[in-house]
Amino acid sequence: MGRAALLIVNHKKPRAVEAADEVRTLIQKHARLVGEMRSADLPDTVVDIYQDARLDLIVVLGGDGTILSSARACLALGVPLLGINTGKVGFMAGYELSAFRRDAASLLGEGPLATHEHRTLSCEVLDASGKPKLRSLALNEFVVTAGPPYRMITLGLTIDGQPGPTVSGDGLIVSTPTGSTAYNVSAGGPIVAPGVDATIITPIAAHSLSFRPIVLHADLPVDIAVRSVNTIEESGTTLLIDGQSSVRLAEGDTVQIRGGSERVRFVADPRVGYWRTLLSKMHWASAPTGNITELER
Repeated sequence: MGRAALLIVNHKKPRAVEAADEVRTLIQKHARLVGEMRSADLPDTVVDIYQDARLDLIVVLGGDGTILSSARACLALGVPLLGINTGKVGFMAGYELSAFRRDAASLLGEGPLATHEHRTLSCEVLDASGKPKLRSLALNEFVVTAGPPYRMITLGLTIDGQPGPTVSGDGLIVSTPTGSTAYNVSAGGPIVAPGVDATIITPIAAHSLSFRPIVLHADLPVDIAVRSVNTIEESGTTLLIDGQSSVRLAEGDTVQIRGGSERVRFVADPRVGYWRTLLSKMHWASAPTGNITELER
């Protein structure tokens, strides 16, 4: 009979739409297609509709952003997610379309699935009176960003209940190992393998030569006291969640970040592996090249 599968497609990406017919046909051939959804419809509907469907697999067609939003929206279903890259880099996608085509009978039938668990982060934002203004979960990162008009902001960092430094700069990134290859690495933070129980804190343009990224055990609580912010109409200092949603921050707010109890399971191509993906898609430690032919054209 095969696995019971849900197909999620990002209809804003032409490559995802083009691939959907083939992927749908493969699912119908080797498995049972329980339903199909547009990625834009996920946040309010997917769990309510499919919580009793006994899904075995969620197949996602899109890029890293689509996979991120799908993973968060479907987390309560507790079902492994198989991403097929139809975006640009597709670092989070476990399969390219050609590899999925090759392995479809096993993946969609009753063959073994190579799955990897990825940690999450949870966050609660309290206002100056201690009243909650947001509770959220992230797979990649939470980012406190200065925002317009882009003056430096001031944040107080507390780790495991112990007061730490006062941070002046453009903000802070608190990421999971999964998110370490995203905004974190662009800001100079370390790459941390997904299986490591860690939280990474990386400053954004810190006004200090000695503030370096740090790696903590994932169980240690991180509190960020918002001491000064940027404020203009409908914008200003903001907390970003996986780069996809946000909430405005005010002076006196506290951002409390903890290691999440939830885990996301991703299906990965066992022929590839994390380090090979890091080399091929992120060009990790690539040597300089002297070939300027393309630049001269």
